[in-house]
Amino acid sequence: MSSISLRTIREEHASLAAVLQSLRLMLDQGPGDEPAAFFDVMRAMLFYIDEFPERQHHPKESRWLFPKVAERSPEAAKAIAQLEREHVGGEAAVRELQHLLLGWELMGDGRREAFADALQRYVRFYLDHMRLEETVVLPAAQQYFQQADWVAVDAAFASNTNPLAPGQPRDPAYDRLFTRIVMRAPSPIGLGSPP
Repeated sequence: MSSISLRTIREEHASLAAVLQSLRLMLDQGPGDEPAAFFDVMRAMLFYIDEFPERQHHPKESRWLFPKVAERSPEAAKAIAQLEREHVGGEAAVRELQHLLLGWELMGDGRREAFADALQRYVRFYLDHMRLEETVVLPAAQQYFQQADWVAVDAAFASNTNPLAPGQPRDPAYDRLFTRIVMRAPSPIGLGSPP
């Protein structure tokens, strides 16, 4: 069965994966001759992660999707417990990245390696997190959910306003963030120059 929530979750994962890839590409490219623009778009992408996945996507998974999947599929409960622990630490991890990036920007290249190491760990962590959701939790939902389950979960995810989802209406409050990321970040998320 296809549902609004499954499509939304997969689209949001794709947007987030693209942002994570763009962060790595930007890091590889480095500030070059335009450090102000570089740090600006890096901050914007980290803000996106903090603002959207951490504050909209994860809370809805934790409140609406995970409990119902664990109830219907006890074999998915272990994965859900791990995902919940990761959700709890996710906000702190992205805030630490924001701090490390600011340290690099303000204190110079002596702080670059700390940011680069933390970003690489974070990207690996997040990609593994999404893979676990997509290979264990979403298939369990598809297998075990009843129509009433989908109605509740779909209603929760239908209100998401992912500023980077293609073809989706955006909250006007996110227009400036969307423009900043898309115009300056490299592909796959933006129109900026490739590294």
